Amino acid sequence: MAVYQGLPTSEGETAAATAGTPQATGLANVLRALSHTLGLVLLAFVLSVFLLGGPRAFGVLRGPGFHSEKSFRRDPSDYVLDSGWDVHPAPTTRNYNWTVSEIEAAPDGILRTLIVIDGQFPGPLVECNEGDTIVIDVYNGATNSTSFHWHGQYQNGTNWMDGTTGVTNCPIPPGKSFRYKFTVREQWGTYWYHAHFSTSRIDGLFGPFIIHSPKENIQSDTDRIVMVHDYYHNLSAALLPRYLASDNENDEPVPDGALINGMGVCSTCEPFSGKLATFDLNKGKTHRLRFINVGAFAEFDVEIDQHELSLVEVDGVVVEPYSLHRFRINVAQRYSLILYANQPADSYWLRARMIAHCFADIPEDLKPEVLGIVRYKYTSNEGLPTTKGWGEAMELECKDLNTSEIVPAIVMSAPEPDVLLYLRSNFEIGAYRLSRGFFNKTSWRPAEVPTLVQAVDGLTKANRSFSSEGILPAYDINRQMVYRIDGIKTVDLLIDNFDDGNHPFHLHGYKFWVLGQGRGYFDKSTYATLNTTNPLRRDTVTIEAYGWILIRFVADNPGMWAFHCHIAWHVEAGMLMQFLTQPDIVASWQVPEDVRGCCAHPEDQRGGGIPDEDFHES
Repeated sequence: MAVYQGLPTSEGETAAATAGTPQATGLANVLRALSHTLGLVLLAFVLSVFLLGGPRAFGVLRGPGFHSEKSFRRDPSDYVLDSGWDVHPAPTTRNYNWTVSEIEAAPDGILRTLIVIDGQFPGPLVECNEGDTIVIDVYNGATNSTSFHWHGQYQNGTNWMDGTTGVTNCPIPPGKSFRYKFTVREQWGTYWYHAHFSTSRIDGLFGPFIIHSPKENIQSDTDRIVMVHDYYHNLSAALLPRYLASDNENDEPVPDGALINGMGVCSTCEPFSGKLATFDLNKGKTHRLRFINVGAFAEFDVEIDQHELSLVEVDGVVVEPYSLHRFRINVAQRYSLILYANQPADSYWLRARMIAHCFADIPEDLKPEVLGIVRYKYTSNEGLPTTKGWGEAMELECKDLNTSEIVPAIVMSAPEPDVLLYLRSNFEIGAYRLSRGFFNKTSWRPAEVPTLVQAVDGLTKANRSFSSEGILPAYDINRQMVYRIDGIKTVDLLIDNFDDGNHPFHLHGYKFWVLGQGRGYFDKSTYATLNTTNPLRRDTVTIEAYGWILIRFVADNPGMWAFHCHIAWHVEAGMLMQFLTQPDIVASWQVPEDVRGCCAHPEDQRGGGIPDEDFHES
């Protein structure tokens, strides 16, 4: 140790002081060995660069840190579930570590910026058993803030992990990290996750979330995920200002195409480029296909040539097998289908067709159908399928799959209601000639301090503006409609849609019974005769243009829960309201410091909504 402490500071002093000493000889040997080793490492690096394809093989993704370049496409096998998964072990903790960044990629052949997790698109699979605890550490290395919502998760007791910007959370600023931690209880089936900050989920921040349980009891030989979605060639942040600007009422950005599991072929590119999703199935076996519409705007009709399908799950609810060969899936909905591979060994088209009739304008070059390939393994046909579709005319109405004959496998009848709430959904033109989405008088904007945090603080301090059941005066009704429900009540929610477009409505924290839906107005004379004996339960339901829906839920999950249209453009335009349930329990909560921490420095936040005032014509 004394040798290093007494080392001279100049080159001449070093030579004089070390000449002829054993310590000096040893030090010289160490330095020579180190120099030799570094030289070999440098030589190996140079050789590897050129053997692996030149300097581009070591490109850097946008975002912090060094990433060795790999394909931006997630390996299709990542979405094929393990047939040997054990559903019986004791609950455990499952850990994930994600980095959000931006990359340049061309899923369908057109290069654009994507916001991705760990450099790949779409997002990774989250898989667990009922009872497991999920821990996901997210580092935001992107340009703008972000937040993740775990779609369909009850979050019972962890409301602040719901990830809804302005409702339960503030977003994660660029350069910061946040840990999501929650336990999955009393649910199983097909779910997903996505960014819940402005429209950024459109740009790639989504992925599947699968929960196993011995209670599910769906039998198949294989199990895989099929995500369908509309796709844009530009960042949503670039498309949003035009949509929100004046004189663009009902003029949502029209997708440039569609993808299946992040793959597709650009229909306007010459030569055609991109890649089709392919599903290799064993002949003579049964295959579970978990369809998720992870898109922004478009509803899809889906079919597989020459194959009957059996519907067995709806939004995480197991249903009695229901035969069909085409089904309709709206944004955020999930359906599991069983396919029996009993046709002649060959390959077949999987067709997912956007219902373009729902768009305000249909560009001449839009190809609304995206294709995938279902190929029986070991077939000699390696070319494209030559099969024909079912050929039936597609309904042009933008509404749900007819689920009136679909019956949940676990019987759960709807209890008598305690309260009936009425909502009107529509778009209105107001200040600065801007068209905004409304529930009754409210066009939502995300609060800088989340409404949950405000509620916890207000209830703890016995603030009277939080004390009465009904619409809370604590919030500005023009921006925040929060309906307080005391105790455990059964709530009927009747919504009339005065808009000429459909809306897939999603309720956070709950599943609800779908008691009815249709065109026109609900006939109140039928209210007492509704079928309440085991009607379909789900978490996302479509109200058609100028139509109505009636849903029922038991408000037994304490917290602040958003109810909103899941079309990304519509929720950003304001179509969201909230329920504060079991406020007596919420009053006893302490919001974790890391949750408050994301709100502590609003100046660190980037991106997000556009204030109406910014559109004012000066």
